[in-house]
Amino acid sequence: MSSRPEVPPSSRAEPSPGPPASVRSSLIRLQEDLRRADDSLVRLLGAWRPDGLEVPGQFVEFWEGREAQARRLYELEYGARTSLMGFQSGANTVAPVPSTLADPEGVSAVEGEAEGAQEAEAEPPWRKDGNPHAAYRVVVDRAFLTEPAALRALDERLAAGHQVRVVDQPLIKLLIADEETAMVQLEAGRSMVLGPPLVRLAVELFESVWQRSRPYLREDGDLDPTDRRLLQLMLSGLTDAATAHQLGTSPRTVQRRLRALMDAASVSSRVQLGWYAMRNNWV
Repeated sequence: MSSRPEVPPSSRAEPSPGPPASVRSSLIRLQEDLRRADDSLVRLLGAWRPDGLEVPGQFVEFWEGREAQARRLYELEYGARTSLMGFQSGANTVAPVPSTLADPEGVSAVEGEAEGAQEAEAEPPWRKDGNPHAAYRVVVDRAFLTEPAALRALDERLAAGHQVRVVDQPLIKLLIADEETAMVQLEAGRSMVLGPPLVRLAVELFESVWQRSRPYLREDGDLDPTDRRLLQLMLSGLTDAATAHQLGTSPRTVQRRLRALMDAASVSSRVQLGWYAMRNNWV
């Protein structure tokens, strides 16, 4: 009587720890949906350029120049009564990240020289804890995470009780106050302020992105906070050098810590590590 040949253990297929193709396809579709919605809003708002609408009380206003935009942004943020929702992206020339942080010595980072003192007087007095009367929900993208002092700014937001989430696709710069007024940056030197009913477009875009974003840092679990930041930056697509710069360490240290996390997750690639981290609430 013949017996079936045994299959050598080494030839048996091992299950892949990576995400199934269907899940990857769904994530790609979600990212494309968000990008199209974002682009549609910018195109729609860009079409509203009639003359004579820069009058208070109209439902569309245009603001040009760095100082004018910064002042209007400040008025919206600190005039809000209940809620603030916003997208933060990179290249923040209107309100650079460091200018929104309170200096430990109580001195503005741009003070010290004659030109710097004038600039300090022109900028609004941003507070690191924001508007104490409003509940904040903020979404940031990869470009924001590469900004100087970005991680410190986000840590201060969390300390102030703000909700912060992250997405991988680029965002427009957006601030919505009390779901009644929205400020959208159309280009570097030009922004638009929307009132009802157009503000609903901005609110719906924000809620759509918020639902599909991920928390910046989770409080639960045993993972070291530094490793959480490291994974967040890796998931956002930052290079090892950029990640090291943000964390104040070296690329070699970043690589070593990622290798340790891969070993802890029993995976062999960074893609698999990212999938494991998302599935197991590491980020």
